[in-house]
Order: sequence, then structure tokens, then C-alpha cells
Amino acid sequence: MSEDVVKGDRPVDSVPSDRPTDGPTHGHRNLGIALALISMAQLMVVLDGTVVNIALPHIKTALGFTDASLPWVVNAYALAFGGLLLLGGRMGDILGRRKVFIFGVVLFGAASLVGGIAQSEGVLLASRILQGVAAAAASPNALALITTTFPAGKERNRAMAVYAAMSGAGAAVGLILGGALTELSWRWTFFINTPIGLIVAVLAFRYLGESARQTGKFDLPGAITGTVGLTSLVYGLTRAGSEGWGDTLTLGFIGAGVVLIALFLFIEARSRHALMPFRILANRTRGVSFFVMLIVGAAMFSMFYFLGIFVQMIMGYSAIQTGLAFLPFSVGIVAAAQTASALVSRMDPRWIAGAGGVFVAAGMFGFSRLQVDSSYGTHLLPFILLLAFGMGLIFVPLTLTAVSGVANEDSGVGSAVLNTVQQIGGAIGLALLGTISANAIKDKFTELAPGLQKAAEAGQSPEQLEQLKNQFTAVATTHGFTRAFLWSTFLALGSAIITLIGLSIKHKDLATDSNAPVHMG
Repeated sequence: MSEDVVKGDRPVDSVPSDRPTDGPTHGHRNLGIALALISMAQLMVVLDGTVVNIALPHIKTALGFTDASLPWVVNAYALAFGGLLLLGGRMGDILGRRKVFIFGVVLFGAASLVGGIAQSEGVLLASRILQGVAAAAASPNALALITTTFPAGKERNRAMAVYAAMSGAGAAVGLILGGALTELSWRWTFFINTPIGLIVAVLAFRYLGESARQTGKFDLPGAITGTVGLTSLVYGLTRAGSEGWGDTLTLGFIGAGVVLIALFLFIEARSRHALMPFRILANRTRGVSFFVMLIVGAAMFSMFYFLGIFVQMIMGYSAIQTGLAFLPFSVGIVAAAQTASALVSRMDPRWIAGAGGVFVAAGMFGFSRLQVDSSYGTHLLPFILLLAFGMGLIFVPLTLTAVSGVANEDSGVGSAVLNTVQQIGGAIGLALLGTISANAIKDKFTELAPGLQKAAEAGQSPEQLEQLKNQFTAVATTHGFTRAFLWSTFLALGSAIITLIGLSIKHKDLATDSNAPVHMG
């Protein structure tokens, strides 16, 4: 989710005569409706992550996904979204933010309809890619439209507050809504977006004004090499889960991904219209902040992915019960963010974020001890709260350090890069951890298989053999998930160490009045 705010816009009621006229201007008359449209679109994009996570076990069963391929339901969206997010903001600057915003919400609704009626893995994954492309167009321009539509001062500040609240509440709403819709059918987690997208698009023509267009060029070579490179790398990492690390194609995809990402960096370093200007990364504080948030994105994606499946497949929770089980995470992260906001003016950010990394590691380590017979209150809830508190402590200071000292004209880019690395970190991390998990599941089941053979030779009935197979599957799955959580523990500890050593900025030098709002997830 992007905070791609572009400076220099005038409020709608004071637009010069050369302002684009492809949309009506309403001044102060319909600001409530305009805010509702922008917030609905942002909520739709935010909801998608948590809603689909709850539906994953049902999608796996219905369409025949394997343990190795299922992460692509998440990663296909995250890669397209994160890889094209900066381009989406740039398109809004040049073509008009309302136009690109409407294109995004219409495409999101259409892609969701395709996902809802999908009968195969390929069609569903194609729809997820299109959803990511659509989100990359809609999300950065949704926030930018606030500066276009709302007069500076109290009106705009209030709109920003509502927008931020909608983004923050989206995860919690998604958990409940995802559970309720999945109880009906996992397909409704996609269908729900179609009417929302169409309603927002139609009303946006009337109630949202168009922005003044800027001159410039699209950095298509950067967007293509970056996105294709990341996709190739993630595909290679995922393929290793089914084909092994020595597979020629696996190594080929990983190698091609690394080469394309290096080419992307080469292009960005020399482009006059770079999507990711190197001056944003040239500062040590920002570089450390981006890198740590990339690691944190991997931790949070893996937590929702593996726990969402574990709670339903191993613990036997229904979809709605699973959504409720995750609610303490949303509450905990908000409480921790408030704590961090109070501390950040009195304590250096590395101590706050570093402590957050330790809390996240403790939560992940707790999950790595899960067993088939684990209970929610004793073995899940305490570590969900630990993880949530740690995430909240990380997000606030690192959001501020990521945009601290950035020139005004780059504030939108700095914030968008922060959100991009979260999405990309989540995709790469889930691919790697998913492969570790898939290999561990396969190895554990191979270890247990002789027991199934002995039971068959002993003359047990088909029903008994099926029950034993299900027990072995549960044990193997739990083993695989806990291995992924153990590696997540190491990632979180690494992020804490990097933060404590690398983040040297003092709290008194921190630009807490950054234009980029603090956004979680």
C-alpha cells in the first residue's frame, strides 16, 4: 500500500484556468463522498491480503494447489503490486491521477471476477497478477487524490486521518470479512471486490477532480527489468521446493533473476526518470530502514500464510474462527504503534525498532515450537501478541527514518519505496520459507511412510489407513511450518542486529513531521 504523495497540487476549489477539464470540480460540496470513494478503494486493496490468506486452505483443496505452488496465490499479487507500485504513481503524475485511479479500480474489480470463477491454478494466478497490477495503479493515486481534491489545512488533514485509519483497520476487517465470506465460499473473497470497484469507478467521474499533469517519461525499462527479475528469482526459489536446489531450471531462473535485478539497478543509476532514484538510497539511515523493512515484510507475510493454514488444517478451526483468532494481532500492533509514537521523540529509533525485532523473533520462536495438539490460548495467543507488539515497535520508527531528510520533491518516492520493499520482501521471504517448509514436509512424510506400509501389511482397514495417513500428513505439515518459523526467527534476529548497529540517527535529529503518514502493512 503506497503513500505516494506528490507535492505541488492545488486544492480543487482554487485550480487555475489551465487545469485539466476532463472531470468536474466540486470544491467543498461533495468532499465527504470523495473521501468515501478514495477510502473504499484503499480498503479494497488492503483487504485483499488478509481476505485471501484466510481462504488459502479452501483454494488449495478446490483447485489442487500443492504445498510448493500455494504461496503463489500470495506472491503473484505481491510481486505485481510491489514491482509496479512506483510506476503506478508515476503514471498518475503524467496521465492524471483520477484517470489512473479509475483504471486501477475497474481492473481490480474485473480481475477479482476472473479469480472468483477460476477453475484452475493458472487462471487464478493470472487473476492475482492482474489484481496486483490494478492495485499498483489505484493505491498510490488514491492517496495522491486527497491532495488534489481536499483544500490544504483542516479539510485535508482530516481526510488524511480517515485514510490512514482505513488502511490500518483494513487488516482487521479483512480477517473477519475473509472468514465470513469463506464460510459461504472462497470464491466470494474475490467476488466482493467487483461491485465495489465498479461503484467507485462510476462515482469517481463525478466526485473526484483530475490532477494537473506533469511532464516526464515512464521508466519502462526499469519497471520491466525489476518486475521480471523479481518474478524470476521468486519462481526459482519456489521451484526449489518441488524440484530441488540442484535442478537446472531452478538455478537458471534464480540466476536470470539476479542478472535482471542487477540490470534494473544499473538502469536506475543512470536514468533521468528513474522509478527509484539512487539519491533515495544513498543515505545510510534510509538504506538500513529499507533493508530491515524488507526482512520484516518477509516475517509478516510468512506469519499470516503459515498460521492461517495451520489453524484451519491442523487445529480444525473454521474460516470465521480463524479470522477471530487473528484479531489480537491487529489490536496488538495498533497498541504497540501508539507506544512507539510516544517513545520516538524521546528515544533513538534504533532502540525502539531493535527491541521490536527481538519481540518478533520471540514470537516466531514460539511458533516454531507448535505441535499437532497445540492449543490456541497456550501455544498461539501469547506469541501472536508478542509478534504484533514487535511489529508495531518496528513500523513507526522505521517509517520515519525511511523518509527522514528526504527532499520535499522526493517525499512521495521515499514513502512508496518503503511500501515497495515490504511487498517484495514478503514475496521473496515467502518463496524461500515456503520452499524450506515444502522440503521439510516432504522429508518428514518420507520418514513416516514406512509406518503406513507396516499398517497396511498388518491388515488394517482402508478407513484406518486413511486416518493414519491424515495423522502423518498433519505431523509432516506441522514439522514443515515450524521449520519455516525457525528460519523466520533468525531473520527477525538479523533485522534487530542490523537495526541496532546500522541505524545511527538520533531521535533529536529525526524528522517526525514527515509528509508520509505512518502506515502498517
